[in-house]
Amino acid sequence: MTVDWDALKAEAVEAMRTAYAPYSHFPVGVAGLVDDGRVVSGCNVENAAYGVALCAECGMVSELHRTGGGRLVAVACVNAEGEPLMPCGRCRQLLWEHGGPTCELLTPQGVLPMTQVLPQAFGLADIEHVTGERPTA
Repeated sequence: MTVDWDALKAEAVEAMRTAYAPYSHFPVGVAGLVDDGRVVSGCNVENAAYGVALCAECGMVSELHRTGGGRLVAVACVNAEGEPLMPCGRCRQLLWEHGGPTCELLTPQGVLPMTQVLPQAFGLADIEHVTGERPTA
């Protein structure tokens, strides 16, 4: 599947413009290309109880499942200036879970596969190895 990184980044910028960031004043937007060709997006949503803020990637993954599921193929995350932004650790784990090792991410250093963004990632294979079972949704 060919990735139009400019279009994906533009969708992330649109999502960033709807962010709710009254505390940090750091809006974030993200957009992901799904394996069926859909594009899903999300923005950060802060809360006065800082620890319960939602990262943009959380919203995107919710949108992924709300609109039919699938796997993320490519993801672009941007800051208020529309520049590529590296997701936090929790969000890297979300991207691994919903895109896997071959999912590509637009980073400040260029496009990288998740294997470079989250090396030695914990995932489904680790659970299956120990329990002998595949978790069900």
